[in-house]
Amino acid sequence: MVTITLKTITGKISICMPEKLNEVTLGQLIEMQAAKNLSDVQAVSILSGTPLQQLQNITHAPDLEAFNPQVASIAHQIKYLYNSDAIPQKTTFIIDGKPVTVKVMKNLSVEPAGAFLAAREIIADEIAKHIQQHGEENWQGSFSPSLSSCAQILAQYFYCRATGKPYNEYAAAEFEEQVRQLPVTDALPIAKYFFLNYPTLSKPKTGFWHRLCRLWSNGPV
Repeated sequence: MVTITLKTITGKISICMPEKLNEVTLGQLIEMQAAKNLSDVQAVSILSGTPLQQLQNITHAPDLEAFNPQVASIAHQIKYLYNSDAIPQKTTFIIDGKPVTVKVMKNLSVEPAGAFLAAREIIADEIAKHIQQHGEENWQGSFSPSLSSCAQILAQYFYCRATGKPYNEYAAAEFEEQVRQLPVTDALPIAKYFFLNYPTLSKPKTGFWHRLCRLWSNGPV
C-alpha cells in the first residue's frame, strides 16, 4: 500500500492505495465493474476504501493524478493475471474472526452434488444472459462472465471446505460475502478455471480489464 495525504476544504485526508494486485479484493473489482460510467474519483474511492464525499472535497482536483501509477499498474496486473493459467495452492478466509486456510484441490471438482448443480446453473445462466444480449452466433468468442457470477461460483466451491459444515444452498449463497474479501489474485484464477472447463466454453474475453486500462490511460479528469 502507498499512503498519500491530500488537502481538503476541511483539513487533510490520508488515502491508502494498493500497489500490488494481491492487495485488491474480488469485492472491490466487482464494485468497479458494477459502476456505470466509472469515474476516476469513483475508482480511487473503491480501491482505497475512502468515502467518495471525502474525495470530492479535495482542494485541488489535479491532486488525484498522484494515483495514476497505482491504478494503471493494477489494471495491467489484472490483465496478466487473467492470461495466466496458474492456480493458487491455497487461500485464506476469515471465519468468525479467525483465519481459515483452505487448500485448493488440484482437480477443482465442485462437491457435494448440491454445490455442483448450483455452480452449473450459475454458469448456464450467465451464458444464457450473454446469448440473449449478443446473439448465439460465435457466442464463445465474445463471452465475458461477470465478476459477480465468479463470486457466486466460488461461494459454492468453498463453503463446505472453509466452514466444515454440511452443504446448505442458502448458507452457501450467503458465503459469497466471504468470497468477496479474497484477494483477486486467488479468486480470479480459480473462477476462470470453472468457466473454461464448462462444456463448449472457450476462453472468455477481458472486456472489463480493457475498459479499466483505457479509463486511466489519459489520467484522472
